[in-house]
Formats: sequence, structure tokens, C-alpha cells
Amino acid sequence: MNTDRGRDWFDDARFGLFVHFGAYSVAARHEWVQTYERLSDEEYLPYVAHFDPDLFDAVDIARTAKRAGAGYVVLTTKHHEGFALWDTAESDFSSPRACGRDLVREFVDAVRAEGLRVGFYFSLLDWHHPDFLVDGNHPRRDDPDAHALNAGRDPERYRRFLHAQVRELLTGYGAIDYLFFDFSYPEEKDGWAGKGPEDWGSEELLAMCRELQPRMLVNDRLGIPGDFVTPEQYQPTEPVVRDGRRVRWEACQTMNGSWGYHRDNLDQKSARLLTEMLVASVSMDGGMLLNIGPDGRGAIAPRDRAVLDEISEWMRLHRGAITGAGHTPLAPPREGVYTRRGDRLFLHLTTWPLGAVHLPGLAGRVEFARLLNDGSWLRTSVSEPDAEATQMAPSGQPSGTLTVHLPTQRPDALIPVVELTLSGDAAID
Repeated sequence: MNTDRGRDWFDDARFGLFVHFGAYSVAARHEWVQTYERLSDEEYLPYVAHFDPDLFDAVDIARTAKRAGAGYVVLTTKHHEGFALWDTAESDFSSPRACGRDLVREFVDAVRAEGLRVGFYFSLLDWHHPDFLVDGNHPRRDDPDAHALNAGRDPERYRRFLHAQVRELLTGYGAIDYLFFDFSYPEEKDGWAGKGPEDWGSEELLAMCRELQPRMLVNDRLGIPGDFVTPEQYQPTEPVVRDGRRVRWEACQTMNGSWGYHRDNLDQKSARLLTEMLVASVSMDGGMLLNIGPDGRGAIAPRDRAVLDEISEWMRLHRGAITGAGHTPLAPPREGVYTRRGDRLFLHLTTWPLGAVHLPGLAGRVEFARLLNDGSWLRTSVSEPDAEATQMAPSGQPSGTLTVHLPTQRPDALIPVVELTLSGDAAID
């Protein structure tokens, strides 16, 4: 893990917004629609020919991200089907050719204007490129002559194309803060060889990234170590460790299981569940990259916006428990999890207790307690051990337990948070 302090923004942000948008958004059947449905280029091209993102509003996306409390925004500059959202000189398969707009330029300008960090997603795959070898993920893998399709395809020529497109992105849009490569799959699949670091020229590609954007964070999906790891669609339950040391990580999560717009997928996660996932990530020294998939015209889908609006309101009142916060070795009570920022310890109550919550080991360490949503004071107490049972207080709690007394009525918040101001001499770590 790179420890350049210029990159500490990622550790502070803890929350980012992922934006999956491309020609697949017109198809509205998942971003992998071309390979799931084994579509040829000819069958896929109507979605490109009718790509008309008249409602794609980068300013609205950036402002929505900022309201939600995100510190950075990541755009899919190119997904696996190879359709580029910038004015690439390497291919005609791009948004400027399709609709006359460099959507990457619009995105970068809008995100910077809101004071957020700029992130790019870039697929290492390109099913459209004539030199990309057919493999177990390729849309043509089940063609009767599938293996014969690789005759004449030149992997080295594809690597040069791949590196040239990354160079365009890293030299044409100013300082870039974050790059999410996707993805390596070296294992054999259905009789097809996979693709890994040698296929992408990963060492050379990462060296180029370091040269062109020395302060940029790069993820781990080149198949070689990067600056952070990206667990996808699952939540780590402890800090992530590689080779005996903690590493930066973010859980990449969707609203409904699809990254690109999927009109008929209604398995929407609730704002409360997503907020719990964010809190759980921060409590384990990670973050969350939450995805939206704008629709075929480029608008944020109403169902996604509704969820983000709820998260925005929670973050408006509780952002201090997320941004700049992280893990603490203290064991939380069964009703929730802790995050910590400086002398503030935050108890996120995923279950609302009746009357009180007991915090082992915090007696004498807290000078003030309050509910974060409205700043209201909470009474605390410490029960002295029973004379005949020196290890337990009459309440049944271990000696050294701090009790925080709570109102009967649960606050109207996705997750209520108790903020505990630690005493100046309270050693926690």
C-alpha cells in the first residue's frame, strides 16, 4: 500500500459515488448485456447508434454526490464492450462519434467544480476491439467457430491500444485522483485461457500511471498490488490485511445488483440497509463506493435518487461519524458498531435498546454524551460493583461499564448515533 500522505484524502472520504453509464444503459438490461445475451457487434450496435444522453447532467450528478456526503465520484469511462465516453483518437467507438459529446470532460469539470475528487473507471477488456482475444467472458465464446475467431488477432497490438487509451485519460483531463481498473481473470474458464497481468502489460501500465499521475490512487485489479483493494458486493467484517499489514479498501456496492441501468430489476436496497453497510465499512477502516446507473437518456433513475435523498439527510446530520472516522479496537455493544474520529467515539445503533445501552470498558473515559441527530444530551452512569461480587455491578454489567441512558422513542434517523466525547486522558488505542 502506498503511504504517501498526499493520498490521505481517500482515508478521510470513506464514501464515494460510482456512476455506470454507457451504451448498455440504452439496452437497460445490465452492463454485461452483450455477453449475457451473446450479442454480436452488429446486434449491439443499435444501442450505440441510438445513444442520445440528452438528460445526462454531470453538474446534477456531482451535486447529488456532494449532498449525499461523498468525497469522490467515479465514472465508467469505458466498460467491457469498449464504448468510450471521451474523444479517443484510438477508436471511433465513442460518445463524441455517437452523440457529439465528451462526457468525461463534462464529468471532470462538474466534479471539480463541487470540490470533489475525480475518479475514472476503465475496463481492461474490450469486446469491440478486433485484437482482443475471444475468451470465457467474450460475447462470441459460444459461436460455432469461436476458437477460429482468434486467428490473426494480435495481443501485443491490443496492449498498445489499451495503454494508449489510458494515456489519453491521464494526460487530457488534468489531475486525476483515482483510477479503478477492471479486471483480471487469469483462471481458465470453460476451456478458454483467462487474462491477467501479462496480457495487460500491468507492470508497465502501472508504471505509466505513476509517471503521469504520481498522486493518483490505483486499485488492485491489474492483478498486481495497487494502493487499495475493492471487495465487490460483499462486506468485510474486519479490517483488510494483506501480507501482514492493513490496506486501504472500499466495498463496491450496487443499489439493486446491477451496475448499469436495468429497468426491470426492482431488487432495490433500502437507504437504511445501505447506510448500515457504509457504517460497517468505516467501522472496519474501509469505505463504500455506492453505484448508480443513469438511465438510457442519462438521468439518475428516480428510485436511485430517492435512496440517495434519504442517505443525504442522514449524512447531513451524521457526516462527522463517517468522514475522517475509522476503526477503533474497542468492542462495541451488541446493539451497534463504533467509529472513531479523534476524541469522538460514535456508537451507531442498528438496534434501538430499551432505556439504556451498556458500554464495557468506558467508565471514566467519557466526559459528554449526546445524540448526534439533534445534539441532545444523554445521561450516563457507572454502577459500582456489588460488595459481594467485585467483578459485576448490581445491573449485571462488568465493572468498568458505562451506561448511556436513552429516550424510549427511537430518533427518526436511518441509524441513530450516540456521540461520546472522550476525556483528555482517556487512552483507547
